[in-house]
Amino acid sequence: MIRSLYSGVSGMKNHQVRMDVIGNNIANVNTTGYKSERANFQDTLYQTMRSASAGTDDLGGTAPSQVGVGMSVSGITNNTGQGNTQTTSRTLDLAIQGNGWFAVSQDGGATNYYTREGIFYIDDLGNMVNPNGYCLLDSDGAPINFGTDGVATLSISQSGVINGTDLNGMELTSVTIGLAMFPNQDGLERIGQNLLRESVSSGALIGGTLGTPSVDGYGTINSGYLEMSNVDLTEEFTNMIITQRGYQANARTITTSDQMLQELLQIKQ
Repeated sequence: MIRSLYSGVSGMKNHQVRMDVIGNNIANVNTTGYKSERANFQDTLYQTMRSASAGTDDLGGTAPSQVGVGMSVSGITNNTGQGNTQTTSRTLDLAIQGNGWFAVSQDGGATNYYTREGIFYIDDLGNMVNPNGYCLLDSDGAPINFGTDGVATLSISQSGVINGTDLNGMELTSVTIGLAMFPNQDGLERIGQNLLRESVSSGALIGGTLGTPSVDGYGTINSGYLEMSNVDLTEEFTNMIITQRGYQANARTITTSDQMLQELLQIKQ
């Protein structure tokens, strides 16, 4: 009876974690490049009431008798699947179709972060930066810079090659946007601001360097588009209902166990 109380508590606590994950997904339904998450459950320890026994010539074997003591969150996994693309007609809005992540840095490429958010600008120093000022890196791992003469025209191909002219009519030095891929992209660690970083689970960059779009399995880059969140509201609302009912069921387990304890305490009265 006491075990059921603890089981109910663990169920309520961890269903709340699942609801937190669902709530965060729904909050980011319109966040550019956002990848949804999912909370997974597992059962926990068991108390053995009777051990298993093997069969004999006179008596058959018996299965173990065990009582569980609740559940826990086994992990929160990332869904890095492709999101829908939205047309913007803005040259510096970029969407990756397929594999790969944009690499950005705030220290010249010494420390890199990764994102699918493709909103970029050109700052006063000629750097191609994201909304938080992180520089976009080229296929050599260096920040993309167009100089301080200003940019008059700019074009970005599906293979990530950037060409253009400055305000003086001179051609800009052609550069290629770099893309990152990892052995386990679901293992990237989220740090906020639409950024992720390498972890021991994701592994190091494949090949040790950034790759070239549309080559060797890397995705293509579409200029004038943005990749939207891959959150499926239908799925999230369904999971919300299931989670709410699971929470209610565990709360009922606690209430019923409490009533049984109350009956036990009233026996002597």
